[in-house]
Amino acid sequence: MKKIAYIEIDTHAEIAQAFIDIMEGSQDFSVDYYFSKRIKDQVNHRDEAIFLSDSSMILDQLKGKGYDLVVIGTVHRYFNTFLAVTKKYNTAVITHNLNFIKASKLDLLKSVFKGDVIFRLKLWLKEGLFYKTKVYQTSGSLFVLDEALVSERYKFLPLFYTKDFDRTKNNGLIVVIPGGVSQKRRDYQYIFETIQKFSTDQPCKFVFLGKAGGHEVKQLESLSEKLPENIEITYFSERVSSEEFEKWMRNADVLWCPIQQNTEFFSMKEIYGLTKMTGNLGDAIAYGKLAVFPESYPSKLDFIIPGKQNVLEQLKTVSVTPFDFHQTYSRKEVQKKLEHFLMSLI
Repeated sequence: MKKIAYIEIDTHAEIAQAFIDIMEGSQDFSVDYYFSKRIKDQVNHRDEAIFLSDSSMILDQLKGKGYDLVVIGTVHRYFNTFLAVTKKYNTAVITHNLNFIKASKLDLLKSVFKGDVIFRLKLWLKEGLFYKTKVYQTSGSLFVLDEALVSERYKFLPLFYTKDFDRTKNNGLIVVIPGGVSQKRRDYQYIFETIQKFSTDQPCKFVFLGKAGGHEVKQLESLSEKLPENIEITYFSERVSSEEFEKWMRNADVLWCPIQQNTEFFSMKEIYGLTKMTGNLGDAIAYGKLAVFPESYPSKLDFIIPGKQNVLEQLKTVSVTPFDFHQTYSRKEVQKKLEHFLMSLI
């Protein structure tokens, strides 16, 4: 049995959770997980080997364990620490922002003095920001989680599979809009304006499944007061718990994902579908839901539906359109692909 260390001491708890879930019961690999307290508190774990870690501990924790592969879930900080890891071990890094990865030292220097200057100075002076390029270069493999981002440099890591659960018939249409309710990454203004024009005799519920910020909360409150009785919106002013997220994603008839194509990371332009993955892809696969994306979103996946001008009528149609996710994304099939892929790296 091959041994893997999975490190997440920075951000992406949801991807760490996906790795835990798909690797559970593997006959070919045993995995030790090294999580910061913040990450550990966000994941559901059972009998997995979970170790509390941070940037000051991880190198000592890896010593003498004989890992065949070390997977780093996020390299957005602690660059000096992760460079040391990549030099000592057969390492793979999951990548999230491809323009950030190829950014030059001059690009990074310019970005330090934008946004959160204090935090970025810390990355520069204490966490080895300018080692960023070396970390990615020294790593044995770079992974992406969206097949559209695959290239000679970036390999596809199959993680997401469709869960098995009982589906109940809803009384009316339930449209779930997953993600933090902020105009920065999704076009919520478009959604608010579109819902306001919606007319139907059937019960319909729009669920904004993510924490809503100040201005957006006020808009949601105002919108809620203007809608007829049969059209309802649900939103959250606090972080959505994993249990609440799970409940609504299971109940959803269709997902509505108004991704803004252009976004930023570290003050550098990133483009969803071209240099950056949206987590809504994993959401759709995990819960077996068709998802309506903006027409401009570049995707060849059959479960991503390009939005039409009359998107509300489209949501109704898509909600009753059959699609067999398990044919491609069954847990058994995805785990088999993942194990075969990981074995090729050892």
